[in-house]
Amino acid sequence: MSTRPTGRRTRAALALTALLGGAALTGLPATTAAAADGALAVQYRTGSGGATADQSEPWFKVRNTGSTTVRLSQVKIRYYFKADSPDASYRFACSWAVRGCSAVTGTFGTLAHPTATADRYLEIGFTASAGSLAPGADTGDMQLRFHRADWRTLRQSDDYSFDGARTSYADWNKVTARLAGATVWGTAPEGDDTTDPTDPPGDGRTLFDDFSYTSHTDPALSAHGWSVRSNSGGPGVPGAAWDPSKVTFSASGGNSVMNLETSTAGTGASTVHTEVLTRSMKFRNGTYAARVRFSDAPKYGPDGDRVVQTFFTINDLKAPMADDYAEYDFEYLPNGGWGEPSNILYTTSWETYDPDPWQAVNQHSESRRSFAGWHDLVVTIDDTAITYYVDGQHFGTHDAAYLPERPMSINFNQWLIDLDGQTSTTPRAYDQQVDYVLHVKDQVLTPAQVSARIDAYRDAGTSFVDEVPAP
Repeated sequence: MSTRPTGRRTRAALALTALLGGAALTGLPATTAAAADGALAVQYRTGSGGATADQSEPWFKVRNTGSTTVRLSQVKIRYYFKADSPDASYRFACSWAVRGCSAVTGTFGTLAHPTATADRYLEIGFTASAGSLAPGADTGDMQLRFHRADWRTLRQSDDYSFDGARTSYADWNKVTARLAGATVWGTAPEGDDTTDPTDPPGDGRTLFDDFSYTSHTDPALSAHGWSVRSNSGGPGVPGAAWDPSKVTFSASGGNSVMNLETSTAGTGASTVHTEVLTRSMKFRNGTYAARVRFSDAPKYGPDGDRVVQTFFTINDLKAPMADDYAEYDFEYLPNGGWGEPSNILYTTSWETYDPDPWQAVNQHSESRRSFAGWHDLVVTIDDTAITYYVDGQHFGTHDAAYLPERPMSINFNQWLIDLDGQTSTTPRAYDQQVDYVLHVKDQVLTPAQVSARIDAYRDAGTSFVDEVPAP
């Protein structure tokens, strides 16, 4: 556990809303050509050919050998291996990829019926940013690797998919490729009869919103369960207003986008914060995802304010240090704050806190660099851990001690920690944008599976679904 002492806040949690119906995902059309119409080939080489190694380095190229364009977010590659011990855990990394490491995902699975050479697999997927493969095209080089979480030497000579003699790319049928859930390449070990990860076990009922609204007064926004905050109070600058009119909607890149504008002229009275949240607290375990555009610089006026741009889930703190409180945050600080001098992205899992005197029980991960621009944010919660991803890459995993005991709301907000970062009285404003939000109840999806669901909804012309029942 780590704690981050801050002047943090109690966010308002609002009353439960009525459940809204929606079409089930299973009713959506396929997002790519049917598997029968698509064909793939996978080439493999190893970057580490020894019988043992600090890390295994399976490198791949995927080629479209069919006659139709293939969306890479619908492609999964499985590399099968034998764990060094039953309790061994592994970590995935991408060293380099032609399409960008941020477009490549890696997750681990367990075979239901282990064999002498395989009881685990590494599944490689792609985010929507990986794009598509035209007939005859390939992904180019993907230099991937994985290692034991404790960095102990691993044995790869007994792994089903490993071949230490392959030091240049060639077709390799001991890895499999799936297109839209159907195997189109390779031969799996006999133990590979696990549930297909495109349909993981669990409840699976879904909230999806593309934010296709005209304004904050659009009746559909409220009918779909959203509240645009107008009440005063924390977090942020004392005396600031929360102005619903500063939440606007527009078209961008072919999709609808929600914009949250926060502004100030250097005083509490001139400061405007923005927040959009679900009225219902009905979300607990499962997958949460959103595509969010963070901003490093103001849209106008002088820079330097300690602004916080967020995507999070939360329930209400019933009493100081109450142990049934929960909150799971993505918080980007483009100009620093809370003791940080410049850009930092936090993911934080909260057990509880006391606002006065301040004390907190939480665990966080952070990255100190610019995150300006669009980012795919995913957090998954099951009965063992909370796991955060940014642009398909693992960002942090937090312990079971921080799991939620009660359902939560889903929130986006943008606010100023204080007015100390920029003391000018010249007006300035900052934008945070949101492309979509997704929650899948009781299912842990990979970032690639999240992208596939978003693509499916958009290909079907579906802008809103809410199947998640009230608690």
